[in-house]
Order: sequence, then structure tokens, then C-alpha cells
Amino acid sequence: MKLDLGISPCPNDTFIFYHLSKQGVAGNPVRLVFADVEELNRRAIEEARHAITKLSYAAMARLGDRYRLLQTGGALGRGCGPILISYDPMSADEARGRMRRVLIPGKYTTANLLMHLYLNDHGVDVSRIEFIPVRYDEIIPALNSGDADFGVIIHEERFTYKDHGLSAVQDLGAWWEAATGLPIPLGCIAVRNDVPEHLIPAIENGIRSSLQ
Repeated sequence: MKLDLGISPCPNDTFIFYHLSKQGVAGNPVRLVFADVEELNRRAIEEARHAITKLSYAAMARLGDRYRLLQTGGALGRGCGPILISYDPMSADEARGRMRRVLIPGKYTTANLLMHLYLNDHGVDVSRIEFIPVRYDEIIPALNSGDADFGVIIHEERFTYKDHGLSAVQDLGAWWEAATGLPIPLGCIAVRNDVPEHLIPAIENGIRSSLQ
């Protein structure tokens, strides 16, 4: 049985899947398929394409009937969440009042879910806001081009937005931690339900082998 493994080009993914890519799963070869995490979310939700896949936790919440969550490879953390940024410096209160167009790194991402939860928590009518999906690495250039006034950034963009003259409005991860006391649920690894049960421990152990 050949297993498709959908992963993002994020260094975390390439690291944790090294063992599976080299050794396979209990004698079954693994074929790596690289895609942005939102594309992987979409493929899972719309067609359950990959046997093993990286997903946003927000997407996994929609997929309990088609995928199962693995016990290894998930990314939950503190101080590492998405950040709402703007072209012009302003307070969070001012931003919530002015917000009309927001660039997001994907409809099914945890970043988008946190953004909606944050706005709902502050009584903002999200129906007046246009949320525009853009690949995560295109959000900063799009803001600087005037495509929107706000964007939600993830990954390495969290560390580089100031270099592009942009300003932080709200650390959505910090808001989540303060509101819930819980770590931020970012990404997870899931296996399609038709993957034989006896292969699940081998997949999880393969991920552990890369981490140890």
C-alpha cells in the first residue's frame, strides 16, 4: 500500500517527517506531497485526498468523520500564535472600529478561527468585514500594495513584518492564552479513516523517531 503524505514546506514538517520519508510505514512506501497548509486543509475537507496529512486544528474539527487525529506531530504552544497587523499604526480598539477588509492565510486555518473568536469576543459584527484568503507569504506584500488595511500573519512573517514598515495590532495567540489559559492549537497530523488500523502505531512511531 502506497501512502500519500501531504505536508507543508515548513521546516517543522520536513523535520518531523524525515523518518517516514526515508523508511516508509511498516514496509509501505510513502510519497511526499508538498502544499501550503491551507491547500492541505482544502484537500482534506473537499476530497479527503491524502492518506496522511498536516492540517490546521481548525480544519481537523470538521473532519472527524473522515480522518483521525494522531497522538504525535501536533503543534500546540505558547507565545507563537498568529498576529493581526496593519498598514497604519493604531490601537486594537481603533482597528476593530475601522476594520472592513482583512487578509487571512486561509478560510480553514486556525489563524482565521482565532480572528473570528477574537472579534466575536469584542462584540464586533463580522458580517461587515470581508475576510480575504491569501497565501500566508503573500499577506505582507498585499498589505503594502494597499489590497487591505489589515492582515493576519503566521509562520516566519511573525518575525519580519516590522522590517516591512507594518505594525502589530493584536497578538491573537496572546489573546487566546489570556482568555482560555490554554496553549494555542496550531497544526496537527491526521490519518484518513481507511488507513489500516495496524499502520497507525507505525506512523506515530515514525514521527517520534524523527523527533528523538
